[in-house]
Amino acid sequence: MRQTFQRLPQWTATLTWKAAAFITVMCCGLAALLGILVHVSVTDQTVGEARGRALDRLADVTTRYEAGDRLPPDAGVDLPRLPPALRKLAADGKRGTMVRDQDGHPTMWAAGPADGGRALAVQYDYAQGAHTIDALDRAIVWSSALAIGATLLVGSFAVTRVTRRLHATAQVARRISAGDLDARVNDRCTQDPTRPQDEVGAVAGALDTMASSLQSKLLSEQRFTADVAHELRTPLTGLHAAAELLPPGRPTELVRDRVAALRTLTEDLLEISRLDARSERLELDSEPLAPLAERVVRASGTDTEVRVARDARVETDRRRLERVLGNLVANAHNHGAAPVVLTVDGPVVTVRDHGRGYPEYLVAHGPQRFRTEGGSKGHGLGLTIALGQAEVLGARLTFGNAPEGGAVATLTLPQSGLPERPSGAS
Repeated sequence: MRQTFQRLPQWTATLTWKAAAFITVMCCGLAALLGILVHVSVTDQTVGEARGRALDRLADVTTRYEAGDRLPPDAGVDLPRLPPALRKLAADGKRGTMVRDQDGHPTMWAAGPADGGRALAVQYDYAQGAHTIDALDRAIVWSSALAIGATLLVGSFAVTRVTRRLHATAQVARRISAGDLDARVNDRCTQDPTRPQDEVGAVAGALDTMASSLQSKLLSEQRFTADVAHELRTPLTGLHAAAELLPPGRPTELVRDRVAALRTLTEDLLEISRLDARSERLELDSEPLAPLAERVVRASGTDTEVRVARDARVETDRRRLERVLGNLVANAHNHGAAPVVLTVDGPVVTVRDHGRGYPEYLVAHGPQRFRTEGGSKGHGLGLTIALGQAEVLGARLTFGNAPEGGAVATLTLPQSGLPERPSGAS
């Protein structure tokens, strides 16, 4: 028979809950230990005092009994309610005491030997001692509960302050991972060097230092890329002009093709540097999506099939959207296999080919510059530019693979709020 184990709620995995549970268990254990020690000590003292008074009373009664005097009402020989254990102890010639509940009333008995193997016993009222012990036990329970509650509140407050700082640090780390290199924790302990720095402050300071270092290196890389691209434009312009003056022939075609490829690469690098610098400015306008997609396909000169399930008007920058769709279509033809299908379904555009699909790293982490699979042609910049321009547009571009094979790029655009119009396939 298969056993099933019920999982604990998600909130029980938090540090606050674990610390609160630990503090509660420790306080309960400490309170129980102290309560037991105090209870045993006070009980021994109270019972000892009552036993001493009972034995003194027994000694006085024994003297009077031996002298033949009349015994007091609380004493007697072979009293009917005398505990059997004390009766046997007295018959053996020994003295002893015992606390016994007498009709709901605590009573201390003291017994000793009398003539003829009988037991001489006295009763002593133990109600005050029992009441003292009961009151002490209640005081221990209530004081322990109050101490546990106060400790739990103070401990939870202290732990919550730590966990709040940890949550803030984790949130900044996620923002940095998402590309926001300006995000900083700015923990108070790290900003004031005179204050003692704890472990959370050390982690926050290390994260801020890492983010600053990473931002500095990326900015240096962006400046280097932009500077190289700008420096290459001038000689490439002259090289292109010189290539146009070469006589017709196969060598001339090869030179012109390589010069064109180098110019394209340079322009792509410049575009990426502008995207990295976040200096792009949108020129928004309301555009019908289906005609725009058809224009992109016609301009690409490919045999891409356009399907329009549902047209929509979107608030977008037409030039940038054309750039995104053009790069997706070009990538599908360059790295995928026919047929390539572009589908418009409201504000969602998908570009699918029937090749081997996107590499696993691209699906998991997005496109990476200058990285291609299997010796594919290109520099790996087309999808990077498409993703960057989509972010500028406020759109979401995702990459995946169809279950039956082929790469699928999905672009989701913000709508302008204007009514949609139905359209057939083209």
